[in-house]
Amino acid sequence: MSSQTTEPRGKPNSPRGGATGVLDAPPSDPADQPRAQSQEPSEDRETLTKIYHQMLLIRRFEEKCAEAYSLGKIGGFCHLYIGQEAVGVGAISALRDDDYVLTSYREHGQAIAKGISPEAVMAELYGKAGGCSGGKGGSMHLFDKRVNFLGGHAIVGGQIALATGVAFASKYQETDQVTLCFFGEAAVNQGAFHESLNMAQLWKLPCIYICENNQYGMGTSLARAMSFQNVAYKARAYELASEFVDGMDVLAMRQATQRAVKRAREHYLPTLIEARTYRYMGHSMSDPGKYRTRAEIEKYQERDPIKAFTATLKAQGILTDKDIADFEAQVNETVARSVRFAEESAEPDPSELYQDVYANPLN
Repeated sequence: MSSQTTEPRGKPNSPRGGATGVLDAPPSDPADQPRAQSQEPSEDRETLTKIYHQMLLIRRFEEKCAEAYSLGKIGGFCHLYIGQEAVGVGAISALRDDDYVLTSYREHGQAIAKGISPEAVMAELYGKAGGCSGGKGGSMHLFDKRVNFLGGHAIVGGQIALATGVAFASKYQETDQVTLCFFGEAAVNQGAFHESLNMAQLWKLPCIYICENNQYGMGTSLARAMSFQNVAYKARAYELASEFVDGMDVLAMRQATQRAVKRAREHYLPTLIEARTYRYMGHSMSDPGKYRTRAEIEKYQERDPIKAFTATLKAQGILTDKDIADFEAQVNETVARSVRFAEESAEPDPSELYQDVYANPLN
């Protein structure tokens, strides 16, 4: 598939000001031609196998979450990332450890990819004190400042404005840190999306906005909710660089994010990436998914991102059948260990109810 990128022209700005660019219109509609990866991976074996391991770990972790939820061990809402692993893993693999990530409530996989341990994530889902948010956040509010993962956010689009603020802080402090912000396509209809893109381009902020377009906002299809459905094109209103990417292709996501990171780190310029992807499960574990057909799901399962990446690595001689079996065994043990940790972790002490409510605790 051919590539489609819009790139603003203009003199790169200084850390605290600069010129606006003029957008070049792409030659064709990006909705039909998402950007694909290079024909052969340019990454070394260590990088490629790490990406494969993370995708497989997230898939097996989420499958175990579904099982635990069905057994009543995980309460509240639980939104699984099965089918979308290539977006989060590919994008986060292009970051440095000190870069920031903010995302929505479908964040278990992204939290693991950014460096939160599976044990801390699973314990949080169980509501235990050993969780990354002390058992008080649950599935939708994973957080760990030590790895600069600044949340899962339950309010649709709420993280977009926050990520813009984090990027502003990086620029104000004159660091070269980049902020990555994930959100679903339903959030594009929120005012915060448009206000943030306008501000990011106007002030030249190092923020990368990644729309995970899985084509359904809860049970409502994109066609029924958005009058103009080419999300990447919406960047043109703000003279913002944008790309439309195959979100089922982990290396395409990595390469697109690398280009955006370079733009943000070197020139304090934002980017909008639309990643066309698909979730195989319902919106949440309580969603029966009656708004789509089995045939539609099976069509996208034929392009399963993990199966496709496995085939690529085998064809390139990077993975053997034994390697794949070894990775599967390692991942299964990691997931089993995370469950044991969650089940053995203590419940939060009742006194924790009054902690983290105010910046300066009341006496």
